[in-house]
Amino acid sequence: MFNEYADYDGLGLAALIRQRQVSAEEVLETAITLCEQGNPALNAVVHPAWEQARQQLRDGLPDGPFAGVPMLIKNTGFEVNDQPLSSGSHLFSDVISTQDSTLIARYRRAGLLLLGKSNTPEFALSFTTEPLAYGATRNPWDVTRSPGGSSGGSAAAVAAGWMPLANASDGAGSTRVPASHCGLFGFKPSRMRNPLGPVAVEAIAGMSTPHAVSWSVRDSAALLDVSAGADRGDPYAAPASPYSYLHAVTQAPRPLRIGLITRSPLGNTLDPEILQVVNQTASLCSSLGHQVEPAECRYDIEALMRAWRIILGVNVANGINSFAAARGISDALARLEPVNQQWITEGLSWRGTDYLWAVNQLHASARAMGQFFSQYDILLSPVTSAVAPLLGEMRGDTHDLDAFYQRFWQHGPFTCVFNASGCPAMSVPLGMSRAGLPIGVHFGAAFGEEATLFSLAGQLEQAQPWFHRRPLFNRSSHVSV
Repeated sequence: MFNEYADYDGLGLAALIRQRQVSAEEVLETAITLCEQGNPALNAVVHPAWEQARQQLRDGLPDGPFAGVPMLIKNTGFEVNDQPLSSGSHLFSDVISTQDSTLIARYRRAGLLLLGKSNTPEFALSFTTEPLAYGATRNPWDVTRSPGGSSGGSAAAVAAGWMPLANASDGAGSTRVPASHCGLFGFKPSRMRNPLGPVAVEAIAGMSTPHAVSWSVRDSAALLDVSAGADRGDPYAAPASPYSYLHAVTQAPRPLRIGLITRSPLGNTLDPEILQVVNQTASLCSSLGHQVEPAECRYDIEALMRAWRIILGVNVANGINSFAAARGISDALARLEPVNQQWITEGLSWRGTDYLWAVNQLHASARAMGQFFSQYDILLSPVTSAVAPLLGEMRGDTHDLDAFYQRFWQHGPFTCVFNASGCPAMSVPLGMSRAGLPIGVHFGAAFGEEATLFSLAGQLEQAQPWFHRRPLFNRSSHVSV
């Protein structure tokens, strides 16, 4: 076994393998062992694919930047050939992919070994990962709490030290919220920076963006270097970056003008400890030479909430109806969680004019963010209104869609405008609560400005490192290897 495994990020592991200081087989078997040892406690991996990963290694690794590095794929939206894609639902429990999606093919070319699928809430429609079909994922920092959602399985696995990074996706904050709750770096790129093909062009009207959670900033940047770029036939894409994101991490940013927002756009109360961490981060940014000042970002949060609900309801309902028709399933709704039965029933009631109105609200938010970023380089805010919730507080086994939806938005009121507008954003693990729970800080930038965010993240990581701040669960797993 590789005893120093948790001391390295993905690029570090790949360098050790290239230099023959450790074999790819030792790295892979260490990752598998850690998953097998820890998964009964955390339930982060729902569809393990150990033998497929071993076969991938036996078939030979490409000369990519992550050659030999293990990785999990989120259990929704991403096809991995011959692996399940159940999307956290009983309805899709027997779905097996017959091809790799474009993003997965790029991961393979980078040398990543795909260990299976991580847990996600049903259809990724929650900020907690507690699907009735596969059970709750628990947070390694406190197993009575959620790791967040919808990329909660990926975040829990990385926080537990089983692998240095994992695939995630973000349609309202689903990468950044779990990153915040698990003490990780979580990055949402600009709309269509990463491809969703070959089957899909965009997801939920362009709001969902795939990428990753990781321990290090440089792993996230290097991964985006290998995954970014339009797929053949895409009708649009994010503007190409003139240089490497990994390079940007090593370059200190120019002095940035940062707008600080510490009030929830919904007006709900924020945890004082979260506000304290955000204000401390603002002071840190000032000490690094940036200009930080209180700011406002004017957009219609109530309209955006309604628009997101319509767009999600219509998109998921359409997918379920198509699947049910192809399979001859007459009781598809009955196989879903109660809150999603209601949401999809509601989605079927919306008219085309309702959907067009909703899409126009996304465009309105993009105009608002464009105005904000004509005055500021960065928007700094909390990620969530509270630390990681206790298990059960936000799950979808309720028959009250309105109450569920209100809890969802009040928990993460800052993140969705970046999905609606298409702008990039990140959660940076810069704080801890007195109870020992991670607190991420949210940074957003103008459309296409990922390099600015990576440059700032690299500077913050150097000024206030977090890599060796690990949960007790992680440290006990490390000792047992």
